[in-house]
Amino acid sequence: QVQLVESGGGVVQAGGALRLSCAAAGRTVSSYAMGWVRQAPGKEREVVAAISWSGGSTYYADSVKGRFTISRDNAKNTVYLQMNSLKPEDTAVYYCAAAAVGSWMPHDPYGYDYWGQGTQVTVSS
Repeated sequence: QVQLVESGGGVVQAGGALRLSCAAAGRTVSSYAMGWVRQAPGKEREVVAAISWSGGSTYYADSVKGRFTISRDNAKNTVYLQMNSLKPEDTAVYYCAAAAVGSWMPHDPYGYDYWGQGTQVTVSS
């Protein structure tokens, strides 16, 4: 069992930047692959970025490639999502998620085992 708590969301103007953090408790983040999943009204749930337990492999949705960067600091049990060049369509609740490494499919928003409560990101135009 792992508990995940997101922070760093807020309101930002288009073109701006924001960094989300995900702090883990109860179980070390190093035991899991990690992902950031967003949910916006009227849109499907989307994995925007994911990273392997070692940090050696990453995945990005086409919609965020070149703009978002996922990273992890296993020593701090923390995962980050740096979001640059934000667009209004990035507006969503962003969830931190953890998945067992063995059967990890980074692009699958329903393939993660543990979820945080989410943090709201609003990008104004």
